[in-house]
Amino acid sequence: MGCLISHLAAKFAFFPPSPPTYQIKKCDDGKQIAVYTSSSIPLTAGVDDAGGGGCSLDVLSLDTKRGNKIVAFYLKNPYARLTLLYSHGNAADLGQLFDLFVQLKANLRVNLMGYDYSGYGASTGKPSEMNTYADIEAVYECLETEYGVSQEDIILYGQSVGSGPTLHLAARLPRLRGVVLHSAILSGLRVVCHMKCTLCFDIYKNVNKIKKVKCPTLVIHGTEDDVVNWLHGNGLWKMAKDPYEPLWIKGGGHCNLELYPDYIRHLCRFIHEMETITTKTRLKKIKSNLHFPKKSKSNPNTCSFCCINIGQPECLKCCKSSCGWKKPKCPDVKLPKCPDVKLPKCPDCLRCGCGPCGCFMCCSCKCKCVNCCW
Repeated sequence: MGCLISHLAAKFAFFPPSPPTYQIKKCDDGKQIAVYTSSSIPLTAGVDDAGGGGCSLDVLSLDTKRGNKIVAFYLKNPYARLTLLYSHGNAADLGQLFDLFVQLKANLRVNLMGYDYSGYGASTGKPSEMNTYADIEAVYECLETEYGVSQEDIILYGQSVGSGPTLHLAARLPRLRGVVLHSAILSGLRVVCHMKCTLCFDIYKNVNKIKKVKCPTLVIHGTEDDVVNWLHGNGLWKMAKDPYEPLWIKGGGHCNLELYPDYIRHLCRFIHEMETITTKTRLKKIKSNLHFPKKSKSNPNTCSFCCINIGQPECLKCCKSSCGWKKPKCPDVKLPKCPDVKLPKCPDCLRCGCGPCGCFMCCSCKCKCVNCCW
Protein backbone atom coordinates (compact mmCIF):
# COMPACT_ATOMS: atom_id res chain seq x y z
CA MET A 1 0.00 0.00 0.00
CA GLY A 2 2.82 2.37 0.93
CA CYS A 3 4.63 1.75 -2.37
CA LEU A 4 1.42 2.43 -4.29
CA ILE A 5 0.84 5.73 -2.50
CA SER A 6 4.48 6.69 -3.01
CA HIS A 7 4.13 5.93 -6.73
CA LEU A 8 0.99 8.07 -6.92
CA ALA A 9 2.71 10.91 -5.06
CA ALA A 10 5.56 10.75 -7.56
CA LYS A 11 3.12 10.98 -10.46
CA PHE A 12 1.62 14.11 -8.95
CA ALA A 13 5.08 15.58 -8.29
CA PHE A 14 6.55 15.53 -11.82
CA PHE A 15 5.19 17.32 -14.89
CA PRO A 16 7.90 17.43 -17.57
CA PRO A 17 7.08 19.72 -20.53
CA SER A 18 5.76 17.76 -23.47
CA PRO A 19 7.18 18.12 -26.01
CA PRO A 20 10.56 19.33 -24.71
CA THR A 21 11.37 22.94 -25.56
CA TYR A 22 14.84 22.07 -26.89
CA GLN A 23 16.80 19.26 -28.48
CA ILE A 24 20.46 18.32 -28.70
CA LYS A 25 22.38 18.29 -31.97
CA LYS A 26 25.94 17.33 -32.76
CA CYS A 27 28.15 19.60 -34.84
CA ASP A 28 30.72 18.40 -37.37
CA ASP A 29 33.49 18.83 -34.81
CA GLY A 30 31.67 16.51 -32.39
CA LYS A 31 30.58 19.29 -30.05
CA GLN A 32 26.99 19.25 -28.83
CA ILE A 33 24.70 22.25 -29.11
CA ALA A 34 21.16 22.87 -27.89
CA VAL A 35 18.52 24.26 -30.26
CA TYR A 36 14.92 25.27 -29.71
CA THR A 37 12.48 22.57 -30.82
CA SER A 38 10.11 25.05 -32.45
CA SER A 39 12.65 26.91 -34.59
CA SER A 40 15.90 24.89 -34.58
CA ILE A 41 17.71 28.09 -33.57
CA PRO A 42 20.59 27.61 -31.09
CA LEU A 43 19.77 28.72 -27.56
CA THR A 44 22.76 31.04 -27.54
CA ALA A 45 21.69 32.92 -30.67
CA GLY A 46 21.03 36.61 -30.02
CA VAL A 47 21.87 36.42 -26.31
CA ASP A 48 23.16 39.75 -25.01
CA ASP A 49 25.53 38.85 -22.22
CA ALA A 50 28.09 41.62 -22.24
CA GLY A 51 28.02 41.91 -18.46
CA GLY A 52 28.96 38.27 -18.01
CA GLY A 53 31.95 38.00 -20.29
CA GLY A 54 30.14 36.49 -23.26
CA CYS A 55 27.80 33.53 -23.41
CA SER A 56 30.01 30.47 -23.06
CA LEU A 57 27.80 27.36 -22.98
CA ASP A 58 28.90 23.75 -22.62
CA VAL A 59 26.18 21.19 -23.42
CA LEU A 60 26.90 17.95 -21.56
CA SER A 61 25.45 14.43 -21.56
CA LEU A 62 26.06 12.70 -18.24
CA ASP A 63 25.52 9.08 -17.25
CA THR A 64 23.86 8.45 -13.88
CA LYS A 65 24.30 5.44 -11.62
CA ARG A 66 20.68 4.45 -12.37
CA GLY A 67 21.39 4.02 -16.08
CA ASN A 68 19.94 7.27 -17.42
CA LYS A 69 21.65 9.89 -19.56
CA ILE A 70 20.84 13.44 -18.51
CA VAL A 71 21.55 16.79 -20.17
CA ALA A 72 23.36 19.58 -18.33
CA PHE A 73 24.26 23.15 -19.29
CA TYR A 74 27.45 24.73 -17.93
CA LEU A 75 27.69 28.52 -18.31
CA LYS A 76 31.11 29.90 -17.46
CA ASN A 77 31.74 33.40 -16.17
CA PRO A 78 35.42 34.42 -16.35
CA TYR A 79 35.01 36.70 -13.32
CA ALA A 80 33.38 34.07 -11.11
CA ARG A 81 34.73 32.78 -7.82
CA LEU A 82 31.83 30.45 -7.04
CA THR A 83 29.68 27.97 -8.98
CA LEU A 84 25.88 27.72 -8.69
CA LEU A 85 24.43 24.23 -9.14
CA TYR A 86 20.80 24.89 -10.08
CA SER A 87 18.02 22.28 -9.61
CA HIS A 88 14.93 23.65 -11.34
CA GLY A 89 11.25 23.35 -10.44
CA ASN A 90 8.43 21.37 -11.96
CA ALA A 91 6.91 21.75 -15.45
CA ALA A 92 10.12 23.32 -16.82
CA ASP A 93 13.22 22.26 -18.70
CA LEU A 94 16.55 23.79 -19.66
CA GLY A 95 15.17 25.38 -22.81
CA GLN A 96 12.76 27.50 -20.78
CA LEU A 97 15.34 28.34 -18.13
CA PHE A 98 18.27 29.25 -20.37
CA ASP A 99 17.57 33.01 -20.43
CA LEU A 100 17.26 33.01 -16.63
CA PHE A 101 20.57 31.18 -16.35
CA VAL A 102 22.28 33.81 -18.49
CA GLN A 103 20.94 36.61 -16.30
CA LEU A 104 21.89 34.88 -13.04
CA LYS A 105 25.37 34.14 -14.34
CA ALA A 106 25.93 37.79 -15.23
CA ASN A 107 24.22 39.47 -12.26
CA LEU A 108 25.54 37.14 -9.57
CA ARG A 109 28.97 36.79 -11.21
CA VAL A 110 29.01 33.01 -10.89
CA ASN A 111 29.55 29.95 -13.03
CA LEU A 112 26.23 28.16 -13.38
CA MET A 113 25.49 24.47 -13.87
CA GLY A 114 21.87 23.56 -14.65
CA TYR A 115 20.55 20.12 -15.53
CA ASP A 116 17.38 18.33 -16.55
CA TYR A 117 16.10 15.48 -14.40
CA SER A 118 15.60 12.04 -15.91
CA GLY A 119 12.57 12.25 -18.20
CA TYR A 120 12.79 16.04 -18.55
CA GLY A 121 13.90 17.82 -21.71
CA ALA A 122 16.37 15.70 -23.67
CA SER A 123 17.27 13.53 -20.65
CA THR A 124 16.38 9.84 -20.86
CA GLY A 125 14.48 7.75 -18.33
CA LYS A 126 11.46 8.49 -16.18
CA PRO A 127 11.22 11.09 -13.43
CA SER A 128 11.26 9.76 -9.89
CA GLU A 129 12.61 10.77 -6.50
CA MET A 130 15.52 8.32 -6.59
CA ASN A 131 16.37 9.27 -10.17
CA THR A 132 16.65 12.95 -9.25
CA TYR A 133 19.09 12.02 -6.46
CA ALA A 134 21.23 10.10 -8.94
CA ASP A 135 20.94 13.01 -11.40
CA ILE A 136 22.35 15.65 -9.05
CA GLU A 137 25.10 13.30 -7.88
CA ALA A 138 26.21 12.82 -11.50
CA VAL A 139 26.24 16.60 -12.06
CA TYR A 140 28.25 17.22 -8.90
CA GLU A 141 30.75 14.55 -9.93
CA CYS A 142 31.09 16.25 -13.32
CA LEU A 143 31.85 19.59 -11.65
CA GLU A 144 34.57 17.95 -9.59
CA THR A 145 36.20 15.85 -12.31
CA GLU A 146 35.66 17.86 -15.50
CA TYR A 147 35.85 21.43 -14.16
CA GLY A 148 37.91 20.97 -11.00
CA VAL A 149 35.34 22.66 -8.74
CA SER A 150 35.55 21.69 -5.07
CA GLN A 151 32.54 21.63 -2.77
CA GLU A 152 33.91 24.64 -0.87
CA ASP A 153 33.24 26.72 -4.00
CA ILE A 154 29.73 25.42 -4.75
CA ILE A 155 26.37 26.92 -3.84
CA LEU A 156 23.42 24.56 -4.32
CA TYR A 157 20.21 26.18 -5.56
CA GLY A 158 16.92 24.28 -5.38
CA GLN A 159 13.61 25.61 -6.69
CA SER A 160 10.33 23.93 -5.66
CA VAL A 161 10.74 20.19 -6.40
CA GLY A 162 14.44 20.94 -6.96
CA SER A 163 14.79 21.48 -3.22
CA GLY A 164 14.56 17.68 -2.87
CA PRO A 165 17.76 16.73 -4.73
CA THR A 166 19.42 19.92 -3.45
CA LEU A 167 18.97 19.00 0.22
CA HIS A 168 19.78 15.37 -0.53
CA LEU A 169 23.22 16.43 -1.75
CA ALA A 170 23.70 19.24 0.77
CA ALA A 171 23.16 16.84 3.68
CA ARG A 172 26.07 14.74 2.37
CA LEU A 173 28.58 17.52 1.71
CA PRO A 174 29.84 19.12 4.94
CA ARG A 175 32.02 21.81 3.32
CA LEU A 176 29.58 23.43 0.88
CA ARG A 177 29.77 27.22 0.58
CA GLY A 178 25.98 27.72 0.78
CA VAL A 179 22.46 26.58 -0.11
CA VAL A 180 19.53 28.52 -1.59
CA LEU A 181 15.99 27.16 -1.22
CA HIS A 182 13.53 28.85 -3.59
CA SER A 183 9.83 28.08 -2.99
CA ALA A 184 10.99 24.86 -1.34
CA ILE A 185 8.85 22.05 0.09
CA LEU A 186 8.93 20.36 3.51
CA SER A 187 7.95 17.06 1.85
CA GLY A 188 5.85 15.80 -1.04
CA LEU A 189 2.81 14.69 0.95
CA ARG A 190 2.84 17.86 3.02
CA VAL A 191 2.17 19.81 -0.19
CA VAL A 192 -0.72 17.59 -1.29
CA CYS A 193 -2.32 16.69 2.06
CA HIS A 194 -1.09 19.47 4.38
CA MET A 195 0.16 16.85 6.84
CA LYS A 196 2.18 17.62 9.95
CA CYS A 197 3.86 14.22 10.31
CA THR A 198 6.26 12.23 8.15
CA LEU A 199 5.15 8.87 6.78
CA CYS A 200 7.49 6.17 5.53
CA PHE A 201 6.19 6.43 1.94
CA ASP A 202 6.51 10.23 1.75
CA ILE A 203 8.83 11.65 -0.92
CA TYR A 204 11.45 14.40 -0.61
CA LYS A 205 11.60 14.43 3.19
CA ASN A 206 13.33 17.79 3.32
CA VAL A 207 11.97 18.33 6.81
CA ASN A 208 14.52 15.74 8.02
CA LYS A 209 17.42 16.56 5.72
CA ILE A 210 17.54 20.31 6.41
CA LYS A 211 18.84 19.53 9.91
CA LYS A 212 21.95 17.89 8.43
CA VAL A 213 22.98 20.87 6.29
CA LYS A 214 25.96 22.62 7.87
CA CYS A 215 26.47 25.60 5.54
CA PRO A 216 24.63 28.96 5.42
CA THR A 217 21.09 28.47 4.06
CA LEU A 218 19.06 31.18 2.33
CA VAL A 219 15.29 30.61 2.03
CA ILE A 220 13.25 32.56 -0.56
CA HIS A 221 9.46 32.23 -0.65
CA GLY A 222 6.44 34.19 -1.82
CA THR A 223 3.79 35.04 0.75
CA GLU A 224 0.99 34.36 -1.75
CA ASP A 225 2.33 31.06 -3.08
CA ASP A 226 -0.79 28.98 -3.85
CA VAL A 227 1.16 25.87 -4.89
CA VAL A 228 3.61 25.50 -2.00
CA ASN A 229 2.40 27.43 1.02
CA TRP A 230 4.73 30.00 2.60
CA LEU A 231 4.72 27.86 5.77
CA HIS A 232 6.96 25.35 3.98
CA GLY A 233 9.71 27.91 3.47
CA ASN A 234 9.28 29.30 6.96
CA GLY A 235 9.50 25.83 8.47
CA LEU A 236 12.71 25.00 6.61
CA TRP A 237 14.26 28.31 7.62
CA LYS A 238 13.47 27.71 11.31
CA MET A 239 15.02 24.23 11.22
CA ALA A 240 18.21 25.24 9.39
CA LYS A 241 21.42 24.95 11.41
CA ASP A 242 22.96 28.07 9.88
CA PRO A 243 20.02 30.15 8.58
CA TYR A 244 20.74 33.23 6.52
CA GLU A 245 18.37 36.21 6.57
CA PRO A 246 15.32 34.91 4.62
CA LEU A 247 13.53 36.70 1.81
CA TRP A 248 9.74 36.68 2.08
CA ILE A 249 8.47 38.36 -1.09
CA LYS A 250 5.19 40.05 -0.28
CA GLY A 251 2.58 39.13 -2.88
CA GLY A 252 4.94 36.72 -4.63
CA GLY A 253 3.57 33.50 -6.10
CA HIS A 254 5.23 30.21 -6.96
CA CYS A 255 6.73 30.91 -10.39
CA ASN A 256 7.24 34.68 -10.53
CA LEU A 257 9.69 35.54 -7.75
CA GLU A 258 12.46 36.34 -10.25
CA LEU A 259 10.40 39.32 -11.45
CA TYR A 260 10.67 41.13 -8.11
CA PRO A 261 13.66 43.50 -7.63
CA ASP A 262 14.17 42.23 -4.08
CA TYR A 263 14.88 38.76 -5.44
CA ILE A 264 18.07 39.58 -7.34
CA ARG A 265 19.13 42.21 -4.79
CA HIS A 266 18.93 39.82 -1.84
CA LEU A 267 20.49 36.97 -3.81
CA CYS A 268 23.41 39.20 -4.85
CA ARG A 269 24.07 40.11 -1.22
CA PHE A 270 24.06 36.45 -0.21
CA ILE A 271 26.46 35.48 -3.00
CA HIS A 272 28.77 38.38 -2.15
CA GLU A 273 28.92 37.35 1.52
CA MET A 274 29.61 33.75 0.55
CA GLU A 275 32.46 34.97 -1.68
CA THR A 276 34.11 36.97 1.07
CA ILE A 277 33.62 34.52 3.91
CA THR A 278 36.86 32.78 4.88
CA THR A 279 37.63 29.51 6.65
CA LYS A 280 38.74 31.46 9.72
CA THR A 281 35.44 33.35 9.82
CA ARG A 282 33.41 30.17 9.46
CA LEU A 283 35.36 28.40 12.23
CA LYS A 284 34.90 31.43 14.50
CA LYS A 285 31.16 31.35 13.84
CA ILE A 286 30.96 27.63 14.55
CA LYS A 287 32.93 28.07 17.77
CA SER A 288 30.62 30.84 18.95
CA ASN A 289 27.65 28.49 18.59
CA LEU A 290 29.25 25.76 20.70
CA HIS A 291 28.27 25.47 24.37
CA PHE A 292 31.03 24.42 26.76
CA PRO A 293 30.31 23.21 30.34
CA LYS A 294 31.00 25.74 33.08
CA LYS A 295 34.16 25.23 35.10
CA SER A 296 33.71 24.06 38.67
CA LYS A 297 35.46 26.05 41.40
CA SER A 298 35.58 23.06 43.73
CA ASN A 299 37.36 20.81 41.24
CA PRO A 300 41.10 21.58 41.03
CA ASN A 301 41.30 19.89 37.64
CA THR A 302 39.22 22.70 36.10
CA CYS A 303 41.10 25.58 37.68
CA SER A 304 42.58 27.99 35.16
CA PHE A 305 45.77 28.35 37.24
CA CYS A 306 46.59 24.64 37.26
CA CYS A 307 48.20 24.77 33.84
CA ILE A 308 51.19 26.86 34.94
CA ASN A 309 54.65 25.35 35.14
CA ILE A 310 55.22 23.64 38.48
CA GLY A 311 58.61 22.07 37.83
CA GLN A 312 60.01 22.49 41.37
CA PRO A 313 58.72 21.92 44.91
CA GLU A 314 57.10 24.81 46.70
CA CYS A 315 59.82 24.85 49.34
CA LEU A 316 62.56 25.48 46.77
CA LYS A 317 63.43 29.16 47.06
CA CYS A 318 65.53 30.66 44.29
CA CYS A 319 68.13 33.19 45.36
CA LYS A 320 68.44 34.76 41.89
CA SER A 321 65.81 37.13 40.55
CA SER A 322 66.64 36.24 36.93
CA CYS A 323 65.59 32.63 37.33
CA GLY A 324 61.96 33.33 36.37
CA TRP A 325 60.51 30.88 38.88
CA LYS A 326 57.23 32.04 40.35
CA LYS A 327 55.11 30.37 42.93
CA PRO A 328 51.68 29.30 41.63
CA LYS A 329 48.89 31.54 42.83
CA CYS A 330 46.17 28.93 42.72
CA PRO A 331 45.26 27.74 46.24
CA ASP A 332 43.97 24.45 44.85
CA VAL A 333 47.33 23.39 43.38
CA LYS A 334 49.01 20.77 45.54
CA LEU A 335 52.70 20.64 44.69
CA PRO A 336 54.56 17.33 44.93
CA LYS A 337 56.63 16.90 48.07
CA CYS A 338 59.54 14.51 47.99
CA PRO A 339 60.67 13.41 51.48
CA ASP A 340 64.17 12.67 50.14
CA VAL A 341 64.78 16.14 48.76
CA LYS A 342 67.61 17.95 50.47
CA LEU A 343 67.90 21.51 49.39
CA PRO A 344 71.22 22.62 47.89
CA LYS A 345 72.85 25.67 49.24
CA CYS A 346 74.64 26.94 46.13
CA PRO A 347 72.99 29.03 43.36
CA ASP A 348 74.40 26.81 40.58
CA CYS A 349 72.60 23.77 41.90
CA LEU A 350 69.38 25.75 42.04
CA ARG A 351 69.73 26.65 38.36
CA CYS A 352 70.32 23.11 37.19
CA GLY A 353 67.58 21.72 39.42
CA CYS A 354 69.67 18.82 40.67
CA GLY A 355 68.95 16.70 43.73
CA PRO A 356 70.11 13.49 45.31
CA CYS A 357 66.97 11.30 45.29
CA GLY A 358 65.35 9.33 42.47
CA CYS A 359 61.95 11.04 42.30
CA PHE A 360 60.62 12.60 39.11
CA MET A 361 62.23 15.95 39.77
CA CYS A 362 65.43 14.92 41.57
CA CYS A 363 68.49 13.83 39.62
CA SER A 364 72.23 13.64 39.91
CA CYS A 365 74.02 16.98 40.12
CA LYS A 366 75.05 18.37 36.76
CA CYS A 367 76.78 21.53 37.87
CA LYS A 368 79.59 19.66 39.71
CA CYS A 369 79.81 22.52 42.13
CA VAL A 370 82.45 22.06 44.82
CA ASN A 371 80.35 24.16 47.19
CA CYS A 372 77.41 21.76 47.17
CA CYS A 373 76.45 20.78 50.65
CA TRP A 374 74.09 17.77 50.67
